[in-house]
Amino acid sequence: MNIDMTRRTLLHLAGVSSFAAAAAAAARAEAGGNGGGPTFASRTPMRIGMVTMRVRKLDAMADYYRDVLGLAVMERSTTAVVLGAGGVKLLVLEAHPDAASEARNAAGLYHTAFLMPARKDLARWLVHAATHRVPLSGFADHRVSESIYLDDPEGNGIEVYADRDPSLWQWSDGTVTMATDQLDVDDLVSLTNTRVSDYAHAPEGLRIGHVHLRVGDLAQADGFYRGTIGFDPTRERNGAAFLSSGHYHHHLALNTWQSAGAGRRDEAATGLAWFSLEIEKPDLFAAKEERLRQAGVQLAPVANGLEAVDPWGTRVRLIKI
Repeated sequence: MNIDMTRRTLLHLAGVSSFAAAAAAAARAEAGGNGGGPTFASRTPMRIGMVTMRVRKLDAMADYYRDVLGLAVMERSTTAVVLGAGGVKLLVLEAHPDAASEARNAAGLYHTAFLMPARKDLARWLVHAATHRVPLSGFADHRVSESIYLDDPEGNGIEVYADRDPSLWQWSDGTVTMATDQLDVDDLVSLTNTRVSDYAHAPEGLRIGHVHLRVGDLAQADGFYRGTIGFDPTRERNGAAFLSSGHYHHHLALNTWQSAGAGRRDEAATGLAWFSLEIEKPDLFAAKEERLRQAGVQLAPVANGLEAVDPWGTRVRLIKI
């Protein structure tokens, strides 16, 4: 497979006629911002840990994340599958065979963003996706990162991406510059052999860099995730807000593009069950817990931490590591 064939294959998989169209699709998916990278994102005071989803077809979904993303199956039962990379648990799939599909205009998961340790890993994965004819939904250069979008078999959004060096990010008064430009796929895949896929497994450093949520109201979401949990705002644009810890471009994105005015989520439907935020320092964890209690947020104990619920019923676990 040469580079031209890779380009044609990728365009076919994305269902578009040009990479400009693919960038436009990514713009619709992100409306101006994105990012993620393990070496930076995982060193911040608070970062994304795991994502747990309710799924109808457990085996098929587990096989998808294993075969498409290269995640390792770490635990498997008739009711749940745990997948990860480098011995780190990243994704839990819970079997709910009779669950209704969560509506696209409901609050919930917009996408889970899997970040690659290096740009070459992203290139290797892209060749893998093209070789195996994995349907893709968009490609974009977000200036802080390069991103590829797809959906799993039950419609949960996925982003696979790599960060640019943080020294290249542009900040002004606490706001980071992000965009949705055309991805230079030729330059990306020049880092690897486009004739054969060598991406059998996810790299050990693969992590979830950020979670992107659908919410019913940005101000209310900001009040919970920034005002109560304590994320810092990094950008707000076109019905979306981006929040982070430790001057990362964002660990959490929130949008109302399809879900404006959404009410409480249906916990019996498919989609996001909970995601976790990892916190290393005991004093920081204690401060977060105190903020939540003072705000009147009901908390439930979980292993190594506590669980809160956002205004739409999405469960967020704060974990001491």
